[in-house]
Amino acid sequence: MSDEQNNQDSSAQQWQQDVINRLAFAALNEQKKSRRWKIFFVLLFLSYLFLVYFTAFVNTDSARASLISKKHTALVEVNGVIADGESASADNIVTGLRNAFKNEKVSGIILRINSPGGSPVQAGYVNDEINRLREQYPETRVYAVISDIGASGGYYIAAAADEIYADKASLVGSIGVIMNSFGFTEAIDKLGVERRLYTAGENKGFLDPFSPEKQEDVQHVKKMLTNIHQQFIDTVKKGRGDRLADDPKLFSGLIWTGEESLELGLIDGLGSSSYVAREIIKAENIVDYTPQPDFFERFTRQLGAAMAGTMSKTLGLEKGTIR
Repeated sequence: MSDEQNNQDSSAQQWQQDVINRLAFAALNEQKKSRRWKIFFVLLFLSYLFLVYFTAFVNTDSARASLISKKHTALVEVNGVIADGESASADNIVTGLRNAFKNEKVSGIILRINSPGGSPVQAGYVNDEINRLREQYPETRVYAVISDIGASGGYYIAAAADEIYADKASLVGSIGVIMNSFGFTEAIDKLGVERRLYTAGENKGFLDPFSPEKQEDVQHVKKMLTNIHQQFIDTVKKGRGDRLADDPKLFSGLIWTGEESLELGLIDGLGSSSYVAREIIKAENIVDYTPQPDFFERFTRQLGAAMAGTMSKTLGLEKGTIR
């Protein structure tokens, strides 16, 4: 093969390689541009969401500031299990109540309760604080309004109010105390497991679920529960007084509908928060005094919920459940 032919082949190969390199670099540049645009649009979308939520929160705060400067009804939510660290913790509820009592523009306070109960300590703390605040601000009345359920610790709190209202289908009562556990001694025997428990103090292994039940332990628990139950009964009697019906089942732990509760004297009337604000307190505008997360926490929660919703739709998970 001649040198001229070799040079032509070499030139052709070089030209082909140059074209391939150019195409590869062009593809890489396009990918980089595409990524940049994606990042740009993602940032633009996040900025838009931030602006929307910021505007919504600012408008909400402005509307609240306008309402709070006029006569209004204060609302404090007791929603969910009453426990430390939860939204229905004593600290949250009491903070809202104190702020409501301090505002001279508050015509009355509604405790809107939707709770199956929880810690007797947390409920007792709220009950005590309501009584203290009522003595400090005698002209401000407190109304408990039970929505779906106001049972056990939820009713413990409601009993401190001047009046209690509920829907005819609400669940009210459960004035009792419960403690439960499990026993695994027979299961351990069948599995051939040797239980090794070391304590300092003869009762430190009290109610250990892997040890045989002791009657003295059971009696001690019953005594403790009876004591807490009596505290609950005394609190309800103090709050409700002569309005309670003379029925021994009242303090048996049973639960009743709103209509039945009215007959038993557990509540004073049937109605919603709007009804109480409009017809009883005579201040239709309701302002929520329940402590809320700060702006950035609320924003991240809303953003997380929005992103989760978008992802579920993208993956086709909104029509079913994962088990």
